[in-house]
Amino acid sequence: MPRAGDGERNAAGVDPEQLWLRPAESRRGRKPSFSREQITEAAVALADAEGLEAVTMRRVAAEVGAGVMSLYSYAPDKETLLELMVDHVSGELPTTDARTGDWRADLKTIAHLQRALMLRHPWLPGALATRRSLGPHTLAFLESVLSALRPTGLDGAARLEAFAQLTAFVSGHVSYEIAQAAAARSADRSAAEARYLATVAADGHHPELAEALAAPGRPLTPEATFTRFLNRLIDGLDSD
Repeated sequence: MPRAGDGERNAAGVDPEQLWLRPAESRRGRKPSFSREQITEAAVALADAEGLEAVTMRRVAAEVGAGVMSLYSYAPDKETLLELMVDHVSGELPTTDARTGDWRADLKTIAHLQRALMLRHPWLPGALATRRSLGPHTLAFLESVLSALRPTGLDGAARLEAFAQLTAFVSGHVSYEIAQAAAARSADRSAAEARYLATVAADGHHPELAEALAAPGRPLTPEATFTRFLNRLIDGLDSD
């Protein structure tokens, strides 16, 4: 959210036609020393390094060596800048990979690509929750995913829902994964939590938990955990 003193302007909402279908109007006079692409790249780098809260029009202007007011013709507010950032990093997702014809395998590959993207840009899951439009890179990726889902026999609306469900799963899991990684940096906390669960499981009042904790262990690496959860999700997509 914009903060007082940042020179930000509140936005009633981003107009996708204005943002994506109409190129930025050229200005008369001296050619500007930066572009919308450079502004977006600077904002992405700032978010990657310091988190989304660090991205303000003032900070981005400083990164590109411009005055704050000069940014407004490219991104009139932070909401628009966020749309540009999300679509910019979405351009890292491949859209021309050959499909295997096995939609489950293809969808799992897509989900792993999404996870890798969100881990490179940890601010992205939070940004996806508030975005309002689909830019050209996002549309290209969506088209690719819908194509991968065609062998399911689902109609177009159901394939859109499947894409939304998959993205929501990946986004939520990565958010949890990042939070867990931060918590795991505290060895004392992790040890205390393990002792607590062992005590609770042994008290006789939580037999289901005791059975679950006594079950054979499974690989607990982030990649292995994500893959297990993903497999369960995808295996149920055609159960309707």
